[in-house]
Amino acid sequence: MPITRSNRFANPVTRPVPDEDASVLGQFIPIHYHYNMLLDELRMEAFRNAIQAVIRPGMRVVELGGGTGILSFLAARCGAKVWCVERNAALVECARKAIRNNGVESSVTVVHEDASEFIPPEPIDAVICEMLHVGLLREKQADVIASFKNNYRSHYGNRLPRFLPEASLLTFQLLEYPFLFSGYHVPVPVFQSPTPNQPGIELSELKSYGQVFYDEEYPQSFRWSGCMTSHQSGQFSAIRFITQNLIAIDIEKQVSYPWPNQFLLMPIESPISIEEGQSIHIDFSYQAGASLESLSESIRINPDRASEPTRRMAA
Repeated sequence: MPITRSNRFANPVTRPVPDEDASVLGQFIPIHYHYNMLLDELRMEAFRNAIQAVIRPGMRVVELGGGTGILSFLAARCGAKVWCVERNAALVECARKAIRNNGVESSVTVVHEDASEFIPPEPIDAVICEMLHVGLLREKQADVIASFKNNYRSHYGNRLPRFLPEASLLTFQLLEYPFLFSGYHVPVPVFQSPTPNQPGIELSELKSYGQVFYDEEYPQSFRWSGCMTSHQSGQFSAIRFITQNLIAIDIEKQVSYPWPNQFLLMPIESPISIEEGQSIHIDFSYQAGASLESLSESIRINPDRASEPTRRMAA
């Protein structure tokens, strides 16, 4: 199926803060976390390939929440003029030093400012923003880009720059997972690498509960209420949330640059024995950028064939 703007997700190509304010988490990732982000080969390859495909010499680019400046560096290497916006003072210092040491100081300006308030000094061609977490939880991608769009339009009119990532697809499925660690059973949220053959038995197909296209209007909250049908028997013990991001697509070349977030497994308080073909009613809701606990506390599970009361997720 050819890739178009309307079916971008039809067949994706496989390839504690200083002020103790959790609301700024997505703009205030401590510097030591960035080491693992820089080592994430899936993340780096997806962004590098997308930036090389989209950014051209002479373009003007803004990176919102620049961290160490790696994505701004990649854009500068493509010939762009870049504003790298970062709120964390320690990361600003780190990014300025790294940008200078990597020879792109003349192309990249590191700006110490809240990304949700930044307005570029001139019209731009592209925005890079990687404040992304599975389910659009915890970090501030949705909020920051929405704020940027409002601020940008107020200064430069309705024509928006291109956004990288371009879109996010939010999905979930029922899972059997033991939550057993060195013989110790504890049902806690678990993150998995977004690669095939991860532990756990998939009891249902993936179900989409949200699509976000960053160049369009999109929701700031997400909700699912409906029935999921098991495609095999097992012990339903977790919901696995999977988020696929399209960093960019090239419609002419029919190439996309996907990047999946880590999978998130949310345990239920007591496993439920289900049979093949059995329906389970699931209900959950949360705000973009909310905590994992907010998602956990919202989820209600009701097996259609059970006489037990509605079950809640483990907090």
